[in-house]
Amino acid sequence: MPLAAAPTARMLAFRSDVDAAEHLAVVVGDVRAAGPPLVRIHSKCLTGDLFGSMRCDCGPQLHEAGRLIFESGAGVLLYLDQEGRGIGLVNKLRAYRLQDLGLDTLDANIALGYEPDDRSFEPAAAMLRLLGVERLRLLTNNPAKIFALRALGFDVASRTPLIAPATPQNAGYLETKRLRFGHLLSG
Repeated sequence: MPLAAAPTARMLAFRSDVDAAEHLAVVVGDVRAAGPPLVRIHSKCLTGDLFGSMRCDCGPQLHEAGRLIFESGAGVLLYLDQEGRGIGLVNKLRAYRLQDLGLDTLDANIALGYEPDDRSFEPAAAMLRLLGVERLRLLTNNPAKIFALRALGFDVASRTPLIAPATPQNAGYLETKRLRFGHLLSG
């Protein structure tokens, strides 16, 4: 499936046998060739990825990840059906309302009865194994993804930052990611 950021990409669909969620892998080049491929684990963000919401950095990160993976020659962009850090679209919109009332994204999830981050990276691990990837370079700002993949038996050879520009609309969100989630938001 030719994409603007990766004209030679292949797209593969996976269905979780745990919850029937459907996840995608965009594969560029031969990921089993020499050297660990560049991998991005991206959780679906309908508001940011499709509609261009300026509340988050998801859309710009998604598009930049596609460009970087294509330029690297071989890599995988995993698009996980885990909207709103795993709480779903409707609850994410409820969390937005709480954020409008003064809560940050972490406290809004807790106020709705969820963990700050309800995602599982086991689907990503299963997909990578099916693609033959055991050693990788991870395109992320989130140390939790590195720890999760290592705990699942992967050799994360390096981390490549994925920095999207801050805007007045997402500055508070990015600061929460940095201070409360431990994201590494600098190169």
